[in-house]
Amino acid sequence: MARALMFQGTGSDVGKTVLVAGLCRALKKRGLKVMPFKPQNMSNNAAVAQADDGQGEIGRGQWLQALACGVEPSVHMNPVLLKPQSQIGSQVVVQGKVWGNAKAREYLALKPKLMTAVMESYERVNAEADIVLVEGAGSPAEINLREGDIANMGFATEAKVPVVLIGDIDRGGVIASIVGTHTILPDEDRATIAGYLINKFRGDISLFDDGLKLITQFSGWPSFGILPWVDAIKRLPAEDSVALDKLDGALPEGFRIVVPAMGKIANFDDFDPLRAEPGVALQFIRKGDAFPDKVDMVVLPGSKSTIADMIELRENGWEQPIKEFASKGGVVIGVCGGYQMLGKKISDPKGLEGDVPEIEGLGLLNVETDLLPEKTVQTFEPASCEFGCELTGYEIHMGYTDGPDCARAMVNFDGRFDGAINAAGNVRGCYLHGLFGSDAYRKALLKQCGFEADETMSYSASVEQALDELASAMEEHLDIDGLLRLAG
Repeated sequence: MARALMFQGTGSDVGKTVLVAGLCRALKKRGLKVMPFKPQNMSNNAAVAQADDGQGEIGRGQWLQALACGVEPSVHMNPVLLKPQSQIGSQVVVQGKVWGNAKAREYLALKPKLMTAVMESYERVNAEADIVLVEGAGSPAEINLREGDIANMGFATEAKVPVVLIGDIDRGGVIASIVGTHTILPDEDRATIAGYLINKFRGDISLFDDGLKLITQFSGWPSFGILPWVDAIKRLPAEDSVALDKLDGALPEGFRIVVPAMGKIANFDDFDPLRAEPGVALQFIRKGDAFPDKVDMVVLPGSKSTIADMIELRENGWEQPIKEFASKGGVVIGVCGGYQMLGKKISDPKGLEGDVPEIEGLGLLNVETDLLPEKTVQTFEPASCEFGCELTGYEIHMGYTDGPDCARAMVNFDGRFDGAINAAGNVRGCYLHGLFGSDAYRKALLKQCGFEADETMSYSASVEQALDELASAMEEHLDIDGLLRLAG
């Protein structure tokens, strides 16, 4: 069995995903074969990974961690993925395949049955690695959810994996959050935690020496170090939609791209390459926000519940401004669920998303969509029909879109075409996630819109460099040798 170490947080969004990714890269640089693992994830940011019988879904965070390890992502790295939907709870994905839908109370009863799949996947990952880095979900301090737990202490005690607790000092109250977690945990769970580390420190780290002493005094847990604020993390794709709330609405001058972010937005990391372009100002607008006056491009994102998000887009008062922008020649792009919204109609005859059987779309593309129970999950290396350049990306969607505008496709999958472009050429959509990650496509698109992008900027190289910088910071500030000893 490989060595293993689990990282849990005092709460959500304390930095578990990126810290595990950084440590994955640091240990890879030390010559170890590292594998990531997350028993249960809740996210509508999904990625395509290898499955026993083809391809399946995992959380985007585990895809990033696999990238940091330099290994092929596998569905066994995230055996249980919950994708929240409107009305019908969450879609439950087990070992990459859709199991079904469950509301919160139903899922509580289901969790113990999923432990078998979790442990099977863990053993598969473990058998291929020198060390497995496990990421928890939420916090072990949620002791009201302890019974049947598979995400945190339930897994750690079952797999006998030592735990390091992560505290986020940037949000304040880090001493109380760590000591409080120690206080309320049951004895067996408390004994599983072997130490802690502090994340997101700004300023002189030595000023927190007394804080470390107090935490250890109250808890008995040793410190594995304090990681300062690392700017490189901003260049890494975020998994949790809570990251959207941290994006500054006051944007600098530049080429302005507006992304309407509805409640069931999915795979919003599609837009990270656009945000990374120097001179591009990308703004997510949310419920309560007015549609901006100055816009150069509008991109409709993916959705886990297209009909619900179409309703919300209308309720937010954004439909008319988008249509007026398009009527004046403005460029509008839809990705996956956003592509479906651009059409004339979205039909859900089987009630896959709820009790609304049909809804009108924006009507900017002459296409219609039928939502279907069979999910398409696959990766591709296609080409752009418009610019002739290579693309990289993946499809995760439930639905079939067709109509006259599909005669002008966006994407060529080696003879199979996807997407649609209107006759005027300013409105387009397709199912391909990761579209903007292609440097050649992104820069050609921006040039077509009158913006000259920096030809030297490579998004994938930027992500790799950010992982290296994060790994270096962890080597400098954390006791990685101590963590390895703890792993066994």
